[in-house]
Amino acid sequence: MNHDALNTPSMRPDRRVAAVSLAVLALAGSLAATEALAQSRRDSVVIGMVLEPPGLDPTVAPSAAIGEIAHYNIFEGLTKINVDGSVTPLLAESWTMDPDGKLYTFKLKKGVKFQDGEAFDSADVKFSFERAKAEGSTNKAKKAVFDNISSVATPDAHTVIVTLNNADGNFLFRMGENTAVILDAKSAATAATKPVGTGPYKLENWAKGSAVTLVKWDGFRNAGAVKLKKATFRFIPDAAAQSAALLAGDIDAFPRGIANQSLPQFKQDARFVVELGNQAGKGIMTINNKRKPFDDVRVRRALAHAVDRKAFIDGVLDGLGKPIGSHFAPSDAGYVDLTGMYPYDPEKAKALLKEAGVATPLNVTLTLPPPPYARKGGEVLAAQLAKVGVIAKIENVEWAQWLSGTFKGNFDLTVINHVEPLDYVQYANTAYYWGYDNKAFRDLVSKHAATTNAKERTKLFGDIQRQLATDSVNVYIFNPTQAAVYKKGLKGIWASSPIFANDLAATAWQ
Repeated sequence: MNHDALNTPSMRPDRRVAAVSLAVLALAGSLAATEALAQSRRDSVVIGMVLEPPGLDPTVAPSAAIGEIAHYNIFEGLTKINVDGSVTPLLAESWTMDPDGKLYTFKLKKGVKFQDGEAFDSADVKFSFERAKAEGSTNKAKKAVFDNISSVATPDAHTVIVTLNNADGNFLFRMGENTAVILDAKSAATAATKPVGTGPYKLENWAKGSAVTLVKWDGFRNAGAVKLKKATFRFIPDAAAQSAALLAGDIDAFPRGIANQSLPQFKQDARFVVELGNQAGKGIMTINNKRKPFDDVRVRRALAHAVDRKAFIDGVLDGLGKPIGSHFAPSDAGYVDLTGMYPYDPEKAKALLKEAGVATPLNVTLTLPPPPYARKGGEVLAAQLAKVGVIAKIENVEWAQWLSGTFKGNFDLTVINHVEPLDYVQYANTAYYWGYDNKAFRDLVSKHAATTNAKERTKLFGDIQRQLATDSVNVYIFNPTQAAVYKKGLKGIWASSPIFANDLAATAWQ
């Protein structure tokens, strides 16, 4: 460098000192901004989800995605189901049960308000339960839970007495499911789009097709213990996009549903935590029992023999799942391993189809919703079915289409993971989308509900599973392992899911 350059007007010592000072100030400002951004991130979280819910009222629609956003955050029930499956008080501070198991007395918490300022009391519980039980109710637990409620009495503002027709050993657990959240009569009609609950968060914005944002409600009864001021749920059904969003820092966590093939990458990345846990999911190839030739049990059994569960779990779930033989998860009380009833046997499948008088090739439609296990799994199933002469034409649909068409009974075969716990009772609902109608099964469910004897209940659980397997209602394939991926320092993400929920009030950065 020419030393004379230091004497040019632009590079005199006083000018250079000023320039350095400005640079230092700029750097300090940049660091302050970065620190402020980091601090703001400590007050918020972005969570990835596979599916977008059809609405935000879990008491009128069946999608589990509703609970992932709204349950515990916007809406609350009398009880709370924790990550370990235990049940603790929530809107009820305590309860008692009569010896016959048919009468529950709940004492409600005092001083609780809805987010619009309305007071919460026993009248809201009575309204919510009677609404769920009413004719025309679309609550998915109507038959399983609310039709079993004989009466709801409210002797005072903070006492609710629920009388059941039949004892239900799972009743307190049911009261913690999202179908039993409490709504106020003044806001219930618009809860799907303008939800108003008693929980710690309110809906701020719903960008359809993209994300839902919740903000902390300062009027919550225990607002001081809630650390996150904002939570955004982003909908990312594509497996590659899920990984890209996590790696880029666009989302902080993917509690469930992330493609298993991406897990090794995150296990090796020091920025992330990968936890494997259990969930109540039952992955099945659903069969429309009302359509020919599927109304013949031999045809349904043929489909069961045609499916190689292990190949499905290894190829679609990267081995992260357990085979099942009925509509129960291995973690369910009273679970019986019935996978041996229908081992993979293509020749047996062909023989059953022939016995049923089915001419092959049999052309059917296999409708697939967006989750990767369904789209990828559908390809695997179609290839397996083709080996026994069943030609499955794949029809990919969006989630809203699946709910409005397939879930209404307009399908031949479909692939879905039923994540609700203890939802075997749906087989007693003859109007449910798979069209199963068996009085012997309904009698077993009624008998199970009526007994409080633990040994007898366990036996009946086994009988229920065996009846479903004998009737081969659906092809029972897998119970998925839950894989939760999240950034280090984020606490409170559920590694297991006894129910599909994200408890934001228990989530924080450390």
